[in-house]
Formats: sequence, structure tokens, C-alpha cells
Amino acid sequence: MLSNWYARRMYAWETRLTMRDENRIVRPLEWGFEWVVPFLKSHGFADAVPAPDVERDHAAAEAAMLRINELLAGHSEVFFGYQRPTDFRLEARHPRLFPTNVRPETLAHDAALQQQAAEGKLEPAQFLRFTSAERTPYPENDLVNARWYPAPAHKDPARPKQAIVVLPQWNADAFSHNSLCTLFNRMGVSALRLSKPYHDIRRPTELERSDYAVSANIGRTISACRQAVVDIRCCVDWLEEQGYEHFGVLGTSLGSCYAFLASAHDARLRVNAFNHASTAFGDVVWAGQSTRHIRQGLEEAGLTQERLRALWAAISPVSYYDKYQSAEAGGPDKRVLFVYANYDLTFPREYSLQVVEAARRSILNYEVRVLPCGHYTTGETPYKFIDGWYLGWFVYRAYKALREEKASGLNSRATRKNEVAEGTVSR
Repeated sequence: MLSNWYARRMYAWETRLTMRDENRIVRPLEWGFEWVVPFLKSHGFADAVPAPDVERDHAAAEAAMLRINELLAGHSEVFFGYQRPTDFRLEARHPRLFPTNVRPETLAHDAALQQQAAEGKLEPAQFLRFTSAERTPYPENDLVNARWYPAPAHKDPARPKQAIVVLPQWNADAFSHNSLCTLFNRMGVSALRLSKPYHDIRRPTELERSDYAVSANIGRTISACRQAVVDIRCCVDWLEEQGYEHFGVLGTSLGSCYAFLASAHDARLRVNAFNHASTAFGDVVWAGQSTRHIRQGLEEAGLTQERLRALWAAISPVSYYDKYQSAEAGGPDKRVLFVYANYDLTFPREYSLQVVEAARRSILNYEVRVLPCGHYTTGETPYKFIDGWYLGWFVYRAYKALREEKASGLNSRATRKNEVAEGTVSR
């Protein structure tokens, strides 16, 4: 009886939170071939480019997009590959909120921050900027933005430098997850809080929300995902240039999907925290409460959940589970945390359980934590503190293990060097 009451209360609270923003826009289905064709042509896949008039025939357009997804998923190392940027730079500026809702309290907060900056009462922050490897028609979106939280230099000069890339949820403002970055700094771990494509300062002026990251435009959503993944990997490139040795990624919701795909294609990302995890991109959009406006546009065009799942297969975590095999099974040596919520109406629980089962079958080096709340209520008291504890404790232990692993390797090499010098082992 008590559990039923708690579930009803949680679902009602979760529903209220997903309904409070009234600026969601229902957009019609667009195939968006123009968003993927440039990649196909420039990477040797011109045979997959559909005829210019393919969108006139709904069935032909869907078949062409299915073939493209099969091609991209089958050549994912190319699809999520990139050329290393040459214009990395740090930029100092006053942080802004860049809200995605028009609630009075949010707008007042944004205005107060701008007033503090104008009066010199707000400290400037450092941001990593560089040009994204995935180009779009929006210059502001193609200039990557990541707020830089460097950890203080450790008193032990031999301690390896460690860093993590942090990606908040879909439609996050520019302050979301900043507190996690300061927490990681206290652990001696530096952090880059990455603005996802079409988010905060990267959001085109025509938008109130970060709609172009996930929408009823099939090709644009694929492009946004590729851009996010290569942006994460480029952040690791910059961190390497700064002398960092151990790297991780933490993503929440949509950021979790991007982080999963990036780590699946980058062996350097050994610490992985996926905060709200799911299987197929299309399943979440179709079944999730916060994407009901996207589903409406797709459903009006006659699509179904099964067909949408296939149309976004190339950007779905389920397509790349095999890349997370444990080191014992021949895969990369990664440490992984999955967090899901029992009353999630945005990333339905059934899909999170499928992720956990897939991890179990793949002999993945993983941990699972379960929140007694929903997706949006994760950001409410007391659940945000529970979630923060799960994430922080995992990150602390994972980076400590990497330091110990390095120290053990160094000690082993030093012992062998001494043995060779003493003539007790052969060279």
C-alpha cells in the first residue's frame, strides 16, 4: 500500500515537472538528408547518397535513411571519427545562464546574473573554445564551448593529472552540473563542462529551447549526435595537450547517450558515469514524456516506434554494446557506472533495465545505482544529493584506481630494471 502511494505521488510530481514548460513546439517530420549527405560524400560513401527528389516519396525516403543508418553503424569508427582541431584556445568571459524556459523565476535569475556582470560583481570564467569537426549552417553552434574547471596542482609532482568531461541533460542551462565540476576539483580531478550542440551559447538565436539537438528532423538529430561525440573526443585531445593522463566522461540524460557513444569509440575514456541510461534513441523519444511533442510530429507523419528505432540506429547505444567488453574479454579497460530511476517517465525504466542486462551479458566492468525518483525529480531535493553522492563516489574511486594502477606499473618496471642491473634476470 505504501509503495503504491509513493509511486503515484512520484509519477504525479514527475508529470507536473515535465508539463511546466509551455514553449515546446510540435514540428513536422523532416527527413533531413542535407544534414548527412555532406558526410557521406566526403568520407567515401557517395553510393549511399539518395536521389535529390527522394523526399517526394515517403517510403523511398524512409528506405534511404534506413540504408544510411546501417552504413553509419557499420562504419562507426569513421562516422564518429574526426580531424583534430587546430584552433584550441581559452576564452575568459562572464558566465551567463542561457535559460531554455520562460518561467518568471528563471528569467529573473538570468537578468540578475547579467546585472552582476555589468556591475563587476561576477567573476569571469574560463572557457575552452574550438571549431567543431561537424559543421552545420549555424556558426554559433559550430564554435564549441566548454567551461574549464582546473584542479589545483597537487603537492605530489608524480601524481598523474586527471580530468573528466561533463555533459548535462537536454535543454540544460549553462549552470547545470557546474557544482559537480567543483566537486571533482576537490578530488584533484579537473573538469570540462561541455555545452552540447545547440545548447546555451551555441543555441541559434531563432530558438528558445535546444530543439535542434533532438527533433522530428531525422538527419539533423543524427548530425547533432555526431557533433556531440566528436566534440567530446576533441576535448580529450586538448586535455592531452595540457599533460593530462587519465580521462573520463559523465553524462546525464541526452548527455549520457552522447557520453556512451564517445567512450565506445575512444579507448582513452576509461572512467564513465552514465546518469540515466537507455537503449535505443528512438525508443526514448517515442516513449518518453518530455519528448511527447516530438512524437506527435512523427506520429502525424505515420511513423511507429519500431520504425523510428531503426531510423536512429546509428546514434543508439544499443548498436555499440560490443565495444564495452571487459579487458578480460578483449575489450578496453573501462570503469562504468549506470544510474537509473525507478519512476522515470522520460527514460522509461524498462529500457534502463535492458542496458543493465546487456552489461551483464558483455562481462562489463560496471556498477549500477538506482534512484527512488524519476527523471526530472532527480534534480529536486533530496534526490539530487543522492545522485550526486552516487556519481561523486564512483568518480573518486575510479580515478583512485587508475592512480594505483599507474603506480603499480611503475613499481613493476622499476623492479625489473633493478633486477636487470643486478643480473638476476635476462635482458
